Amino acid sequence: MKLEIVVPLGAVAVATGCASSYPSPIERVPMTEAAARTAEEGGAYEDPMAALHLRLADEEIARAKALMSDGDNKRADYTLRRALADAQLALDLAKLASARREARAAIDDVNRLRTQTQQPER
Repeated sequence: MKLEIVVPLGAVAVATGCASSYPSPIERVPMTEAAARTAEEGGAYEDPMAALHLRLADEEIARAKALMSDGDNKRADYTLRRALADAQLALDLAKLASARREARAAIDDVNRLRTQTQQPER
C-alpha cells in the first residue's frame, strides 16, 4: 500500500518540478524591447506591414510579461522569441520600404533627366 501512495506523490513532485524549473526569460525582455524601439525609430510605423509586425511585437512583449508573472516561463520565453522576430521583421520591412522609395525617386530623377536631354534646344 505504501508503494501506491509514494508513486503518485513522486509523479506529482516530478511534474511540479519540471514546470517551475524552466528558467525565467527576464533577460530577453530588454533585448526584445530594444529591438521594437529600433524598428519604431527605423520608420516601421510608416509602412503598413512593418507597423503590423511592430504592433504584434509590442503585444507579445506585454503577453510575455504577464506569462512570467503567472510563472509560465516556458510560454513567456517562446512569446519573447516571437516578439523579437516580429520586431526584427518590422525593421527589415521598414528598411525595404525606405529603399523602395529611394529607388523610385532615383528612377524619377533619371526619367526627368532623359526628358530634358531629349528636348530640342531653342
